[in-house]
Amino acid sequence: MSRILLTIVILLAPGVALAQTCPVPLADARKLVMVTADTMTSTTASVQRFTRTAPNAPWLPASGPVTALIGHNGVGWAHAFRAFAQTGEPIKVDGDKRVPAGFYKIGHPFGFAPSALLHYLRVAEGMTCVDDSSSPAYNTITSRARVGSKVHGENMWRVPEYRRGLLVDYPTDRAARAGSCIFIHVRRPDAKGTAGCVALPEPQVEALQDFAESGAVLAVLPRQALDRFKGCLP
Repeated sequence: MSRILLTIVILLAPGVALAQTCPVPLADARKLVMVTADTMTSTTASVQRFTRTAPNAPWLPASGPVTALIGHNGVGWAHAFRAFAQTGEPIKVDGDKRVPAGFYKIGHPFGFAPSALLHYLRVAEGMTCVDDSSSPAYNTITSRARVGSKVHGENMWRVPEYRRGLLVDYPTDRAARAGSCIFIHVRRPDAKGTAGCVALPEPQVEALQDFAESGAVLAVLPRQALDRFKGCLP
């Protein structure tokens, strides 16, 4: 096959074109956890799992939708995905209590109890997620012994909602205070919103831990933005 013909075949192949135009890391994902909020100010969202066999294959449901709790102030576009924001849609900053819209790899599972899950992070005394933008450890999980008591962070071993959860590989920016410590975690029954995470009943978090063990992508979007990613989402 000539180089010219090969180039034409590549350009016309719909799966290749689709994968190249979808946002990273969604383009190559085989598993997807879709979090859809009705509006930018919604405090709840629909969560559903999907799978596909290849980047050019259709997404197929792997579960029915369930309701999650999201930010007290709704949704704000992550700094890394601010190019997708339209006029009037907020950009997330630390402390705004908005869940960040965008696409992220789901990271390690974590929790209080021992687990046989791959790459499991057991939450032990002293484990802290730093949300202090003045610290070089911003948006990382470390220990109080390493960063000291003056650096602001979430003392994870003291947060009941963190008894089971998943890290989110959130691409933040310390200079822009672009948000930190984004998790999927257990929903407290009386909670009205989160500080920026996705919260679900514990059985649903456990199901997500199993689903994401071999790798998955989290998509968080307001419903009004779904058309901006035509061909990329279920």
